[in-house]
Amino acid sequence: MLGAHGSVEKPSPPNRCKETKIKNNLRVALTAMAFLLAASFAPVASAQQPEAQKLLYDRLGGLKGITVVVDDFINRLVSNKTLNKNPAINAGRKSAPAPYLKFQVSQLVCEVSGGPCKYTGKTMKESHAHLNISEKEWDVMVKDFKKSLDKDKVPAVEQKELFDIVGKTKADIVVRK
Repeated sequence: MLGAHGSVEKPSPPNRCKETKIKNNLRVALTAMAFLLAASFAPVASAQQPEAQKLLYDRLGGLKGITVVVDDFINRLVSNKTLNKNPAINAGRKSAPAPYLKFQVSQLVCEVSGGPCKYTGKTMKESHAHLNISEKEWDVMVKDFKKSLDKDKVPAVEQKELFDIVGKTKADIVVRK
């Protein structure tokens, strides 16, 4: 919840159950965040640095660029028929609002790419433990992510960096062949 000055306020006690339920339901959406698990990045780059030395966050276009890609990516995942055939994923999608998922994923991408955001969600392992995600479903997610990156013309170097992050999360997410 945003306060009068744009700061985040803690929810009142009656809303904590609702917030907890939303967080639990986000497990499905965290599939989308698989590619985002934190990796350490260099300190903030100056505007004078060559493109290759700038933070991934800056090369992605900052929060504006990240939110555009994440918006398209979540839309693809939520409507993906292959992913929705998994009853656990489908159930989670019905209970977690897409705008909230987009916010959470954007915050995570911002943080892991070296931006100023702070992601406070669960780990990939915690988020995906009950989703019974298969190798095929992982591959579908990766393909949808690639489509979103291509649509927004994210350069190959930045795509590779993001997919390197994806690879680091696979063991925590895929539980069946």
